[in-house]
Amino acid sequence: MLKNSTNKVFVIGHKNPDTDSICSAICYARLKNSISKDVQYIAKRAGTLNTETEYVLERFGVEEPELLSNVRLQVKDVDINRLPGVSANTSIKEAWYIMKNQNVFTLAVTEDDKLQGVISTGDIAMSYMDIFDNRILSIAKTPFENIVSAVDGKVIVGDVDECFSDGKSLVAASSPDLMEKIIQKGDLVICGNRYEVQLCAIELEARCIIICGEIRIAETIKKLAEEKNTLIVQTIYDPLTTARLINQGIPVEYFMKKEGLTVFHTSDYVDDIKTSVTKDRSRDFPVVDENESFYGFISSRRLMEATKKKIILVDHNEKTQAIDGIEEAEILEIIDHHRLGGLETVGPLHFRNQPVGCTATIVYHMYKENDISLDENTAALLCSAILSDTLMFRSPTSTIVDEMVAKELADIAGIECQELAGKMFRAGSNLKGKTAEEICFQDFKTFSAGNVKFGVGQINFMDADELKDIKEVLYPYLETVAKIHKLDMVFFMMTNIFEQKTEVLYYGKEAKKQLQEAYNLSGDDEIIVLDGVVSRKKQFIPTFVVSLQN
Repeated sequence: MLKNSTNKVFVIGHKNPDTDSICSAICYARLKNSISKDVQYIAKRAGTLNTETEYVLERFGVEEPELLSNVRLQVKDVDINRLPGVSANTSIKEAWYIMKNQNVFTLAVTEDDKLQGVISTGDIAMSYMDIFDNRILSIAKTPFENIVSAVDGKVIVGDVDECFSDGKSLVAASSPDLMEKIIQKGDLVICGNRYEVQLCAIELEARCIIICGEIRIAETIKKLAEEKNTLIVQTIYDPLTTARLINQGIPVEYFMKKEGLTVFHTSDYVDDIKTSVTKDRSRDFPVVDENESFYGFISSRRLMEATKKKIILVDHNEKTQAIDGIEEAEILEIIDHHRLGGLETVGPLHFRNQPVGCTATIVYHMYKENDISLDENTAALLCSAILSDTLMFRSPTSTIVDEMVAKELADIAGIECQELAGKMFRAGSNLKGKTAEEICFQDFKTFSAGNVKFGVGQINFMDADELKDIKEVLYPYLETVAKIHKLDMVFFMMTNIFEQKTEVLYYGKEAKKQLQEAYNLSGDDEIIVLDGVVSRKKQFIPTFVVSLQN
C-alpha cells in the first residue's frame, strides 16, 4: 500500500547540526518508514552541515537532508488545488465545464501566470440573472470564437480571430421592412432559413449572422457575406435556443472578481491568516508563490482545519536548541542522550532518553528491538555518528555500549573504525577559508541556568598552527554572537582530541570570573585551558551550570 504523501512526519536534529544529529535523523526516518505503511517519515536538517558531516555523507553516498528553517505551518503545507488558471478570454461556458469536470467552484484568471482575477460558479450563475442588455456581448468584447463555441456552431464564411466589439445581438423574427429599422451596422443577427432575411441582414452590414437549423445556405449569400465582411455561423439549434446559449460566450474577464481579493502566499503562516479567512466569506482563496505567480487555490475549510506539522526530535530536547516554531508543531517523539532540558509539549509523547554517548547508539537498539536488519549504508552512518560523538571512545560521555555497538556496525558496513575516525576528524578540523560565523555556528548551542542565558560552541582540532589563525578570527566575533542571540555570556571550546584538553575563548561581563570559579582556576591569564575536558555535554555544561546555581 502506498504511503499517503500528505501525512508526513519530519525527523530532525538540533540547530547547528553535528554528525550524530544528521545521521540519526536519516537512519531513524529509515527505520520508521520500514515499519509504517501509512505515514511518510522525512529526515530534515535545522542548519548548515559542518565539514565532518559533509565528509561522512559524501563518503557513503548519502544526499544531505533538505533544510527546514522552521516548523510553523505554512500555506504550502496545506492541501492546495493546483488547477492552472484560464485566460481572460475564456468563455463562461468553458469555465463552467472546467469547474464541473474538475469538481471545483472557483477558477483563477491569469496572464503569463500572474493572477488577474477569479471567477466562481456563483459569478456564472449571477451572470444569467443579470444579462438583460442586448449589447452585453459587444460591451464584454466577446471573441467570435467564443460565440461559435457557445452555440456549437460551424463557421461558413469569415474567420473568428476578432472580437464582437460594436453592436447589439437580436433575433430576426420580423419582415425585411421592419428589420431595416432595427438592424444596424455591426450587429449580430440570429435568423432562420428565410433567404430574404439573411440577405437583408448582410446588406445592412451586420457583422455576424447566425443561421439556425441544418439547412443549405445559398451561394449568393456566402458570396455577398465575403464582400461585406460578414461572418456567417451555422448552428443546429433553433433561434430561441441559440439566443439563450449565445451569452455563454461572454469572456470570464467581464464577470470575474478582480478588486478586493484576499490572496495568500505559499510562505504565509496559517495561524497568521486565519483571521482574514473568517472575515472573508469566500469559499476558495487564490495562492501565489514567491514570484507572485499563481500557485493554486486553498479552501477556507482546509485552512481552518489545518493541523500542525508533526515532528520527531533527535539528539536534543531543549527548546533553545530546537528548530524555530517548535511551540507550534506537534512533537510525536524525542530520541536523545542529553540532560532533560525542559521542553514542554501539549500532550504525551514517546520520549526515549538513555545515558549513552550518542543518539545513534539508541537508534541502533531500536532497529534491533523492531527486528529490522541494518543495511551497510545505514550501519556506516550510525557508526560514523558514534565515532564522532564519542571522539572514537575518548570522550567521557562514551560508554562500553557505544563502543560495542560501533564495532558491530563497522563489521556490518565493512569499515575500519580508526581509519574512518581519523579522516572524519581531519575533515572536521579543516576550517581554512571559513568565516568567523561559519566556524562559530557549525556546532553551537544555547543554555539557561536561572536568569543567565549563555552559549557554547565547540570545534575539534588536530593542527595547532591552524588553531592560532582561527582564534584571531573568532575571538572578536564572540561579542557579535552575544548580541545576535541576546546572551549574557559566550564560550567557545577548542578541543584537542588527542591531547585531551580544551582551550576556551569567552565573552561577557562575568564570563571569565564564572569560568575560573567553575574550574577552580586562578591568575590573570587571558588564555584558559582546561586539561582533561573534551566534552561539552558531560564535562563543561554540568560543571558550569552547578557553579552558576551556587
